[in-house]
Amino acid sequence: MKVLVKCQFYLMMSFVALLLTVGTAISNDQTDLSTGGTTQMTQKPTIMILGTAHLSNPGMDGINLKMDDVLAPKRQREIQQLIEQLKAFSPTKIAMEVDFSRDAEINSDYQGYLEGIFQLRRNEGHQIGFRLAKQLGHSKIYCVDYFRSSKDNPIFRGGIDSNLINTIDFAKKHNQEHLLGSHPVDPGKVIVDEDGTVWIEPEKYEPITDMLIRLNQPTWSRASQRAYLHDARVGLGDEYPAVNWLVHIWYDRNLKIFVNITRITESADDRILLMMGAGHIFLVQQFLEDSGDYIVESPLKYLNADAVEKPTSEETD
Repeated sequence: MKVLVKCQFYLMMSFVALLLTVGTAISNDQTDLSTGGTTQMTQKPTIMILGTAHLSNPGMDGINLKMDDVLAPKRQREIQQLIEQLKAFSPTKIAMEVDFSRDAEINSDYQGYLEGIFQLRRNEGHQIGFRLAKQLGHSKIYCVDYFRSSKDNPIFRGGIDSNLINTIDFAKKHNQEHLLGSHPVDPGKVIVDEDGTVWIEPEKYEPITDMLIRLNQPTWSRASQRAYLHDARVGLGDEYPAVNWLVHIWYDRNLKIFVNITRITESADDRILLMMGAGHIFLVQQFLEDSGDYIVESPLKYLNADAVEKPTSEETD
């Protein structure tokens, strides 16, 4: 009898423990990011990061892909086909790699586009972001970047010695170029302008969807992050130029992008499409996943190169 009672007791305790475990898994308490309060949600907001190249050739990166004219008919067809694929994600918000201080300016342009009085430029924000948002019936665009010059960045308002963050010059001066990481680059021919801007000029035509599939591979983003960590070794003694740049520029920027994303998240039903340079993917995704507040989907689930109409040989010549 005692044995039976003891068994029943253990069974009851196991059942209670199971209920507590299930209850914890289901409750999923989450911070209300608009108010700072805590609310109970049955699901989390979803975000998809679409890593892109810069279609308008701004030449602002360490290594830049030289794009042909995206306003050409063949590229316009590819962009529309890409937009049809991205629609399957059903984004409720489209966020772009634009400093959040320009939100009013960007949305003024977007409203002009909706009214037919603003002509889209060649950048990916206009060609993909604006067009997708319009076709989905969105009323606005969200700017989530934090990209300021040193003179405009309040952290450096008192001035900053560029030598403290100049990794390349330090490596050259101290014979440490072998410590620099090998950053993933687009396939093609390397060209350096007179001002030192480095370009990759493709040697063969690559459809935009194919390019995005390549840039959004986990192996690509991991290789990019690995290169930054290799760069960090550049320095001597108390001099850490690469670490200074990574901490005060690169990590700072990407962590603020993450925070800006939380500021535009309003409910668990949000499905945010974040478009930004592929080099940002690793850190922003890590911050989103480590926060525990988001479901992160891969764009590879939606990108399908086989479904894209390929340009004719005459168009790619």
